[in-house]
Amino acid sequence: MQVVKVQKRKIVFNFVVIVLCISLGWYLKTKLTPQIGGMAGAGGNVPHVLVEEAVKTDVSPQKKYIAEVEAIKSVDLIPQVSGYVDQVLFQEGSVVKEGDILFIIEQDRYIANVDLSKAALASAQANLVKTERDYKRQKALSSQQYASKSTLDTAESAYLQAKASVAQAEANLELAKIDLEHTEIKAPFTGLIGKAEVTEGNYVSSNTQTLARIIQASPIRVSFSVPDKDAYIFREFDSTGIKTRLLLPNNKMLNEGMSSFFVNNEINVNTATLPVYLEYANADRKLIAGSYVNVILSPAKETPAVIINPAAVMQDANGAYVYTVDTDGKVTECRVQLDGMFEGKQIVLSGLQGNEKVIVSGLQKVTDGATVRASLVSNQTEEAK
Repeated sequence: MQVVKVQKRKIVFNFVVIVLCISLGWYLKTKLTPQIGGMAGAGGNVPHVLVEEAVKTDVSPQKKYIAEVEAIKSVDLIPQVSGYVDQVLFQEGSVVKEGDILFIIEQDRYIANVDLSKAALASAQANLVKTERDYKRQKALSSQQYASKSTLDTAESAYLQAKASVAQAEANLELAKIDLEHTEIKAPFTGLIGKAEVTEGNYVSSNTQTLARIIQASPIRVSFSVPDKDAYIFREFDSTGIKTRLLLPNNKMLNEGMSSFFVNNEINVNTATLPVYLEYANADRKLIAGSYVNVILSPAKETPAVIINPAAVMQDANGAYVYTVDTDGKVTECRVQLDGMFEGKQIVLSGLQGNEKVIVSGLQKVTDGATVRASLVSNQTEEAK
């Protein structure tokens, strides 16, 4: 009897639990159903789409090359005379002007050589005067039959040798003066001078060592090579037909246009490339010789066009089209004429003016004239972050 009572109690308990669960479920259903209905009435059946803005911009074709900055002029200062360095007259790393004296090499000795050559010239000139008089005298006597032919020949020979001695002395004097000038090593052009490789008191030999190096910093040249297929682009343009931008090593653009450019006279047969050289004034010396920059080239005349996300483009038998959404959420089908790609975007030649909101996601949910709930892709990305 007790077993039967326990079984009946279990049955009643289970029945009560089932009734409570059904009641709770029904209660929740009656409470939540009005809210869901309210949401549907508020637009739950309106499709949600993602849109991006059509942008009007310059889509001129661009070419990008790695280029090296190089000095148009550079020189290693090498002594032309030997001697001890008396003075170093520049600040290392500074700008020196054309004609500035940079080094002075043992001038006293070369000044003495000039004086010695002047004295030798004076002696040769005095001897020339004497021999010329003797020659003229012997010539007059010979014409009167008072002097022999051999005496005249001897006087003439002495006179000619004296003339040669004067010419030689004059040349030696010029050489001495040139050597004296070379004791002052001057800047051949305006530029940046580097480290002094020799300081005061050191002995230098002519044509054997570099004293310092000067490079021209302004103007300066940017050089790079283009494939042979691009070579004809540069042949067709002058400096006014090409727009250049330089991306510096610090990832900043150089705010200066090139002053001129030229291409080399032949293609390198080993690399099938053509060297191109751009010249910049470089007044603020932002371009440093030996550094590498990125050259971005495009036609000087801009080509404006509308660009959109390629995901927005659809095709049918009549061609390409996109869906746009206005401020009221109304969808409009727009037929478009397409061109190539620009920086990952689709170029649209006609059909869009720019600033339209173009559907890029949820296209399968919409038709022409439908109403949608649109969100910008950029806003969705920010919310996801």
